[in-house]
Amino acid sequence: MAEQAGPIGVFDSGYGGLTVFKEIIKELPQYDYIYLGDNARVPYGIRSFETVYQYTLECVNHLFNKGCRLIILACNTASAKALRTIQQKNLPEFKDVRRVLGVIRPTTERAGEFTRTRNIGILATNGTVASHSYPIEINKFYPDIHVFQQACPLWVPLVESNEHESDGADYFVKKYLDELMRQSPDIDTLILGCTHYPLLIEKIRKYVSPEIRIVSQADIVAKSLKNYLHRHPEIDALCSKNGTTEFFTTGSVDDFNEKASIFFGKTVTAKHQSLIND
Repeated sequence: MAEQAGPIGVFDSGYGGLTVFKEIIKELPQYDYIYLGDNARVPYGIRSFETVYQYTLECVNHLFNKGCRLIILACNTASAKALRTIQQKNLPEFKDVRRVLGVIRPTTERAGEFTRTRNIGILATNGTVASHSYPIEINKFYPDIHVFQQACPLWVPLVESNEHESDGADYFVKKYLDELMRQSPDIDTLILGCTHYPLLIEKIRKYVSPEIRIVSQADIVAKSLKNYLHRHPEIDALCSKNGTTEFFTTGSVDDFNEKASIFFGKTVTAKHQSLIND
C-alpha cells in the first residue's frame, strides 16, 4: 500500500523563513506547503542549544502531525542547534520515511564559488555563531577557506520592528560590519547567515566595498531543494502537488499577517496554532 503524500513543511522561529519560503514557491510552485512560525517564542538566536532543540522538535512534530513528510528548517539557528540531533535521534524512531533538512548545508556547499581571496565573513545570530556550524561545514567542503564570524544581535529586532529602513538602523549595520571587517581585510564574500538579513541588504551594501559579494540564502536553498527532490524520487513521491499554501503562527495572527507581508512580498493570511498536547 502506497504511503500517504502530504505537504512540504517549512518552519521558522518567526518571519525570516518567509524570505526562503517565497523562493521555494517560486522554484517549486506545484507542491503543497504549510508554513509554521513559532512567533510566540521568538527569538531563538539568544536561547540555549537545548531550548532551541526542544522548541524546534515540538514544531517539527506538529508539522508531522499535519501530514508533512518533508520539513525544511528555514531558520539558521534551528538548523545550527537542532537539525543534526533531530536527524540522528528523532527521525529513526519513526517507522515511515520522514526527512528534515536545513539551510546551512546548501549554503556552505556552494561557498567556494563565491570567493576569490578564500576569506569569507559570516553575519548571523549569537546562536548560529556560537554553534560554529558555518566554519565547520565550509571546512568540510573547502579546507582552504578562512571563515570569520560576526554576531549581529540587534539586526533581527530591527527587522521585526520594521525599523530596517530607518536612519537609526544604519548605526548598527555599520557597527557589526566594521567589527567583522576588522577581523580580516581580505574578506571578499559576506554570507547572510540569518533569513531576516536580506531585508537589510541595501544598507549592508552602503558600508562595504562594491568588490565584496553579498550572498543571500533564499535562492540557494530553493534550488537545492529542487535538486534534492530530483535526486530522491522516493521523497518527492511523498510530497503532494496541488499548489496549496497554508500559514500558521504560534503568536498573534494579526501581528503575523501585518509583518509577514514584508518578508513574503505579498499579503499573508495565517491561522493561530497552539502546540500544546501535540
